[in-house]
Amino acid sequence: MFGFYRLAAVVPELRVADVDFNLSKLAEGYEKAAKAGAAAVVFPELCITGYSCGDLFFQRRLLERAAEAAVEFAALTAGKGTVAVFGLPLLRGDALYNVAAVAQGGELRGLVPKTLLPNYREFYEKRHFRSGRGIVGESVAFGARSLPFGTDLLFDCGGGFQFAVEICEDLWGVLPPSSLLALGGARAIFNPSAGTELAAKAEYRRELVRQQSARCLAAYVLASAGVHESTTDVVFGGHALIADNGRLAAENRRFARKGSLLLADVDFDRLGAARLSESSFHDNPLPEGKRFRTIPLDRVEGSPDFAFAYNPPRPFVPGDVEHRRERCTEIFDIQCAGLAKRVEHTGAKKLVIGISGGLDSTLALLVASECCRLIGRPASDIVALTMPGFGTTGRTRGNAVKLCELLGVTLREVDIRPACLRHFEDIGHDPAKLDTAYENVQARERTQILMDIANEAGGMVVGTGDLSEIALGWSTYNGDHMSMYAVNCSIPKTLIRFLIETTAERSAPELAAVLRDVIDTPVSPELLPASADGSINQKTEELIGPYELHDFFLYHFIKYGAEPEKIRALAGAAFAGVYDEETIERTLQIFLRRFFQQQFKRSCIPDGPKVGTIALSPRGDWRMPSDASDAIWRS
Repeated sequence: MFGFYRLAAVVPELRVADVDFNLSKLAEGYEKAAKAGAAAVVFPELCITGYSCGDLFFQRRLLERAAEAAVEFAALTAGKGTVAVFGLPLLRGDALYNVAAVAQGGELRGLVPKTLLPNYREFYEKRHFRSGRGIVGESVAFGARSLPFGTDLLFDCGGGFQFAVEICEDLWGVLPPSSLLALGGARAIFNPSAGTELAAKAEYRRELVRQQSARCLAAYVLASAGVHESTTDVVFGGHALIADNGRLAAENRRFARKGSLLLADVDFDRLGAARLSESSFHDNPLPEGKRFRTIPLDRVEGSPDFAFAYNPPRPFVPGDVEHRRERCTEIFDIQCAGLAKRVEHTGAKKLVIGISGGLDSTLALLVASECCRLIGRPASDIVALTMPGFGTTGRTRGNAVKLCELLGVTLREVDIRPACLRHFEDIGHDPAKLDTAYENVQARERTQILMDIANEAGGMVVGTGDLSEIALGWSTYNGDHMSMYAVNCSIPKTLIRFLIETTAERSAPELAAVLRDVIDTPVSPELLPASADGSINQKTEELIGPYELHDFFLYHFIKYGAEPEKIRALAGAAFAGVYDEETIERTLQIFLRRFFQQQFKRSCIPDGPKVGTIALSPRGDWRMPSDASDAIWRS
């Protein structure tokens, strides 16, 4: 569904050298994975016999029964569609190979030999097996069929679902086979493994899987031998992992006595989009003469739902509290470092900021305050201007004043209403007409004041606009759209609240209270008169839709090129019970229309620091013509 495929890793119960018992457990695991809607499932290394058979691998009876069982297991896949990847010993001539078999549609479809054979400490594979290095373009007689055999196999199920296989130690090498297989087109790597458990080894294995999935811009699925392997000298833990482009998508609990089934829904279209636009992936050519054979398989079904997908409603905001604090601290540090460099370079004597009591200007002020501390300047070098207009409320103005006092910055107030009324008279505008001109006159008057005071003081204007506003063009052209350095320009609205909250957590109680009230204040430009009770009348999210929806759309549209139909489906799943279909659709149409129509504002935005993988600067991130049509996205 929309490029998502469900991947599975099964760690079955096992008896060492008891092929019939192992076959029955493989069948059970496969049946569970197939019923769960898995497109493919991987089992551990040598799971037909058990990895720890030792010199029993020299026994022909064991090898022959293993080969028979592989054919029998493959037959069980008939009519299911789900691909099975499992391990067995393969006798070819006078050489024995540790191989992964790929089965689908009732038949074996290919055999991949292990390349790197460990021969240290508890592993002595070279005693029993031969490396598959250099085996390309070959086939092997297996039962009544001839099967593709080699390390050059790519398996293609259509629909972007192309995968390859490497085995255990292959991943631990300096140059894992999966690196070249990914360059050859594999979007998923399956690894039948048999890793022993030692203190801290699982953590290292987890990082290997995660990092390799990131380097390869691929999914990586590993299933390792479980606790029923021989414990003569070592213990196997049955570790199973699924990673997706650097993210750990799923992990089982090790040392399970009854086996385990691990599932994750992975977006293969997203992997393709990342390879297309996000990295130097295609600048890594395959070695001269390196070729891969593509083995066509039957088409597999996409994920039946998003039950095992990573689809958070706030994709810019880490869900884990500690991770979120760490991320917010890092972003804040990036902002401060960017502003500090600009101040030092320009020799600015003052930092001039328009402070409204809203989220964006609060964060910009906090950044400026920390910047001054970093470069040894007094907080009084920050000139914060509160500029009440026709829509300013007591709550926002009060918070702005308190914030400036607590931070020790220089606070100035300029009432823009008289100047705006004079301007209305100059241009012949009826001030009772609350239209775009009415609003934008105020925004431009504020920017003019900021720029002029910065010139007068030998300073620079610190911009406050955020990524969400830039995406939607929710700013007045040459008004709040403009500054001399925009510290929030790549931070979405949904993340700004958490950045301020992180500062509040380490602030004195009085400052923390002000910051938290700012967080709770409705988002508003306050350009229309307040309500009769003095509260905010103009609420942005009532006009253009919830920012958390806009940020969700922005993330999927920009980062992965998701089509509107897919975005709708993902939003419907992520915001189930929060927003109905009508709200999601209406907000999506607003997002698409404004994103295209307002590109002209992004074509000339100020400098500012990039803090994440998504930014809309025309100088290094998003290049788009200002007059591009949105017709095919909104049709």
